[in-house]
Amino acid sequence: MMTDPSGAAETGTDTAVAELASDTGLEVQRYLATIREVAAGQSADTALPVLLLAASQMQLAGARLGAMVDVVPQERFEPDPGPDTDLEAVRTGLRQMLGGVDDYVDVEDPVLSGEVVPGSLADDLTAVAADLDYGWSHFTDGRILEALWWWQFSYLSAWGERCAAAVRVLHSLLSHVRLDADEEMVMEAEMAALHAESDPLNS
Repeated sequence: MMTDPSGAAETGTDTAVAELASDTGLEVQRYLATIREVAAGQSADTALPVLLLAASQMQLAGARLGAMVDVVPQERFEPDPGPDTDLEAVRTGLRQMLGGVDDYVDVEDPVLSGEVVPGSLADDLTAVAADLDYGWSHFTDGRILEALWWWQFSYLSAWGERCAAAVRVLHSLLSHVRLDADEEMVMEAEMAALHAESDPLNS
């Protein structure tokens, strides 16, 4: 069940910033709920579009954070949000669900490096969740500027890249599932076309 994070507000926080934090918090909550549900047990065929939608929506939320000016927290030092959430079961569940399509290759940095590096879709999705969940802890404690700062900073430094890679891989996988034709069906269609061309009734 979704909770409404809009009630968590710091004194003196600008209304527009508070609204952005609230919108981002809702997207974070949706993303975390989605990957937990998928990791708990769902076939790859049905999970791919769900994960693609969740990651794409989170990427959009991150792009909004990246486009705005730097968020400056009210406190000089970051308050301790408590222990990190254990997401190992989510990572394991995603790996099991994705099976042989979990691993991929990607360019490490398209601007500064052309090096091809290995990647894991389950690792990417879980790493994004860990960064988002860290900010969520601040948010639910009412430190919305701290949460927004963390989500913005970690988007630019970490989870934005992992989310973008995940979206690309998920899109590629979904495209193969939807568009790659079965070889037997292709052969049957070609034979039918040849038969139609040789049929004198069609001339």
